[in-house]
Amino acid sequence: MGGKFFVGGNWKCNGTTEEVKKIVATLNDGKVPSGDVVEVVVSPPFVFLSLVQSLLRNDFQVAAQNCWVKKSGAFTGEVSAEMLVNLGIPWVIIGHSERRSLLGESNEFVGDKVAYAVSQGLKVIACVGETLEQREAGSTVDVVAAQTKAIADRISDWKNVVIAYEPVWAIGTGKVATPAQAQEVHSELRKWLNANVSAEVAESTRIIYGGSVNGANSKELAGQPDVDGFLVGGASLKPEFLDIINSATVKSS
Repeated sequence: MGGKFFVGGNWKCNGTTEEVKKIVATLNDGKVPSGDVVEVVVSPPFVFLSLVQSLLRNDFQVAAQNCWVKKSGAFTGEVSAEMLVNLGIPWVIIGHSERRSLLGESNEFVGDKVAYAVSQGLKVIACVGETLEQREAGSTVDVVAAQTKAIADRISDWKNVVIAYEPVWAIGTGKVATPAQAQEVHSELRKWLNANVSAEVAESTRIIYGGSVNGANSKELAGQPDVDGFLVGGASLKPEFLDIINSATVKSS
């Protein structure tokens, strides 16, 4: 629905130099569809960004896992969008549920971060998703709409934004949203963009799914009409990440 299939690998807070080199070597040797079928981005921790960027095959891109909400300055421990641009890192993940829950990042703060990153020329994977309590209360659509609205209120150009729907109850738990559950939320997000941003943005924006995606379930999920790719956690550290990338052929066949 929303352009070229997109597969992101979020390595989270994992890895040593040796492990990272091994993961990159596996990716570099892997057989995957061409760049006109799938766009692949991997997101190592900050300390490994330059290493991965220097070793990784040139048809894959690199993303940071976060960046600061404004320009460089007296913000100890933060990394600014300008620094990422300076390093030649094209992508950044913003608003991951682990940062929302563990670090208290609000919808508004995430919206501000997305807007600043986009203004500096970064491409953004913006994460949304509900908790188990919110799903059981029937408020999934309200929650992800509010998260998306906080971004939509702050940007006018969506061409460098990918939305990642990650139900919090499915991240790292082994529980996966069924293909029908994923499709339902992706469809609602697209309808929300259509009603509140524009038909063009709804049509062209890629909405990807994250939450215990693996080599075994990726093909069926990829077959859903509004699932435009994946943001993969744990499985992106393993060789099966290549199988997930190859599920892009479901869309192109």
